[in-house]
Amino acid sequence: MASKIQIGDKWYVAATSALAQEQPQVLKNDHTFAMFDRFGDAQVLGPGKEGLYHNDTRYLSHQEFLIDGVRPLHLGSSVEEANSLLAIDMMNPDLPGDGERPPLPKGELHLFRAKLLWRGACHEHVRVSHHGSEPAQVRLEFTFEADFVDLFEVRGMQRERRGELLAPQVTGDSVVLSYRGLDDRVRRTCIRFTPAPSMLDARRATFDVELAPGAEHHLYCTITCECEGQASRPQLSYSAALRENAAARQEWFEGHCQLHTSNPLVNLWLRRSVADLAMLTTHLPTGAYPFAGVPWYSTTFGRDGIITALESLWADTSMARGVLGFLAETQASEVDPQNDAEPGKILHEARHSEMALTREIPFGRYYGSVDATPLFVVLAAAYWRRTGDTEFVRRLWPNIVRALEWIDRYGDTDGDGFVEYARRSKEGLVQQGWKDSHDSVFHADGQLAQAPIALCEVQGYVYEAKLGAAELARELGDPQLAERLGREAGQLRERFHAAFWCEEIASYAIALDGEKRQCKVGSSNAGHTLWSGIAASDHAQRIVDGLMAPHFFSGWGIRTIPAGAPRYNPMSYHNGSIWPHDNALIAAGMARYGRTENAMQLLASTFDASLHFDAHRLPELFCGFPRRAGAGPTLYPVACAPQAWAAAAVFGMLQACLGLEVVGEAPQIVLRAPRLPQFIDWIRITRLGAPGPSVDVLLTRHERSVGVEVVRKDPAVQVMVVA
Repeated sequence: MASKIQIGDKWYVAATSALAQEQPQVLKNDHTFAMFDRFGDAQVLGPGKEGLYHNDTRYLSHQEFLIDGVRPLHLGSSVEEANSLLAIDMMNPDLPGDGERPPLPKGELHLFRAKLLWRGACHEHVRVSHHGSEPAQVRLEFTFEADFVDLFEVRGMQRERRGELLAPQVTGDSVVLSYRGLDDRVRRTCIRFTPAPSMLDARRATFDVELAPGAEHHLYCTITCECEGQASRPQLSYSAALRENAAARQEWFEGHCQLHTSNPLVNLWLRRSVADLAMLTTHLPTGAYPFAGVPWYSTTFGRDGIITALESLWADTSMARGVLGFLAETQASEVDPQNDAEPGKILHEARHSEMALTREIPFGRYYGSVDATPLFVVLAAAYWRRTGDTEFVRRLWPNIVRALEWIDRYGDTDGDGFVEYARRSKEGLVQQGWKDSHDSVFHADGQLAQAPIALCEVQGYVYEAKLGAAELARELGDPQLAERLGREAGQLRERFHAAFWCEEIASYAIALDGEKRQCKVGSSNAGHTLWSGIAASDHAQRIVDGLMAPHFFSGWGIRTIPAGAPRYNPMSYHNGSIWPHDNALIAAGMARYGRTENAMQLLASTFDASLHFDAHRLPELFCGFPRRAGAGPTLYPVACAPQAWAAAAVFGMLQACLGLEVVGEAPQIVLRAPRLPQFIDWIRITRLGAPGPSVDVLLTRHERSVGVEVVRKDPAVQVMVVA
C-alpha cells in the first residue's frame, strides 16, 4: 500500500508513490468533477483520489465495469469534445464460458464507454457491438460504492470521527446510497440504470445480454449527486444531457475570440488551454468564475481567479466580470481572526464540504491571502480599461474603496507604508502570498522569516492597485481622491526601492521580516515587480539578466528560487519548481521593460514543455531540474492538472510578445513593437475585441518585426501598430 508523506504545514497535499504514475482522466462541470482511470473506472486503493466529487465531497469512490466477472481489454481512451466527454474503447478478453454459455474468443465484442458530467450528474453510455459470427451470451456488471469522504480526507487529513452511512435503498432500476454527515446534512448518490438490470443490489448491477452477430446492445447509467438544502435538478437522459452540454459549449466558444497559428503543435496547446479554461469555469449567480484546479482546488480562490482573469482578459472579459462580482459579494465586512478576515479584505478560498461546514477546516470562507485584495483592485481597473464598462465599475466602487481602506489600515498595521501579513487564525496559513508553503520565505542562511512579513511582489500589486484606482476615481468624478492615490503610489515606489533593493543579489529581496530585515534571497517574486511596474528601470534590467541566468532559468522556465540558494530543491512545491503562471507574469514584466526577446524565450520554453505533458496540458507546476538533451521536464507528483492560471499562461505570454492591448467598449487594438518567436510564422486572431465590436487580424513574423494585416473590421474598431 502506498504511504502518505506529510511535511510541515497541515494543508500540504499528501503524495503517494504508487498512485502518482498514471495520470487520471479528468472531467469537470460546475461544482462537480470526476477522475477515472483509463478504463473509465474509479478504483480507490488506500488513499487514492479517483472518484466522482461534488462540492468537495466524494459521492462515488468505486465503480468498475466487468464482462463475465473480469475487466475488458483496454484499447484506448481520450477526453473529447473540448474536455466534455470521456470516451473509452475496449474489447472482450478470451472468455471460457460455462455450462449455459459458450466460450467467446477475444475481440469479438467491442465495448464502448462514454462518460459526461452535466448538472451535478455523471451520465454514462455503454455500447456493446458484436463482430463475431456466432450468437454471444455475456454477463455485464457494474460494481459501485460511495464513501462520502471530504476532499481534505483524500488529501491526507485524519478525522477523529465521521458521520454515518445510511441503509441503501434499492428499487428495480436504481440504488440510492446515503450518508448523514456531522453537519446533519444527508448526501445521496443516486444510481439509475436503463434498461433495468437483470439483478441489482446495493453494490452491483448485473445485465445478462444476448447478442446476435452484428447486433448492438446499449446500457445507460446516471449517477446523481444530491445534498439536503440544495435545489434538486431535473433528471435528464444521456442524450438530453449530451445535447445541452454541446449547446452550452458552442455558445461559450462563439462568445470568445479564436486563435490559430502556422504551427499545429501550438494550435494543440492553444486548444487544450481554451478547453481547460472552459471546463474549469463555473457559472455562479455572480457570473463566470474559473475554479483554480482539479482535484485539490476545484473551488473559488481569490488570487487564482484574479490572475487567471488578468492573463486572459484581452481575449475574454466575462471571466474578469464574474470574478469581480463574486469577490465583491464575498468581501469581508468584519474582523474575524478565526478566518483571518478584516473589513474590506478579499476572499482567499471558499469551501462547501462537510468539514468546512463543521469548521474542521478553516476554509468555509477563509481570507488568509495578503495579495488578493490589491489584486482585486488591479483587476477592476484592468477590466474597465479593457471594456469601458463604467456602469459595472460604478456598482463595484464601494467594494474597491473598502479594499483600499483595508490596504492602508489592516494591511499596514505598523504604518511603515508596506503591506504585511501575520496569520491570526490558529488553523490558517502561515505564509499568505502566492507561495504559501510554510517554508517559502526565508533568509540567506535558510532561517525562516518571522511575521509580520512584507513580500516584494505585494508592494508592486499595491502600487499598481493605487494607480488603477486613481484612474477609476477620475472616471467616476473624484479628482481629489485620484490625485491622492497617485501621490501615494509614487511615494510607495520610492520607499520600496530604498527598502527592498539588495545589491548582494542584484535583485529585490524576497521580503522584509518582522524586524524589517531584508530576506536576501533571489526569487521569481522579483519578476512580479516588473509586471506591476514598481521596479526601477535600471533595477529591472539587472533582475531580467539574473532571471535568465542558468541558476534561475532551467531551460524549461524560471525557477521560483535559484539553484544553489538555501532551501533550494527542484522537487519542492515553491522552493525551486517552475510554475507556468509565474513565468507568464514575468514574461509580461520583461516586455514592459523592453526585454521582449526574453519574454519570447519564456514563451518558447513553456511551449517546449507543453509538448511533453499529457494532452499538451500545462500542470500547476513541474520540477525545476535543468533541461537535458532528449528528456522532458519532470512532473511534480501532486500538481493539479488542469489548473486555471497555468491554462491561461499561454494567453498572457502571447500578449507580452505581441505588445497587445485592447482598450475600450468600441475597442482600440494596439500592438506595441509586436514580436513572434521562431516557431510561429503567423497567427490569426478572429473576433479580437469580442463580445463587442471586433476585428480579425493576421500577424506574420519577419526577421525583426511582425506584419499586421486587418482581415476584417467592424466600423467602430481602431487598430494601431506602434513601432
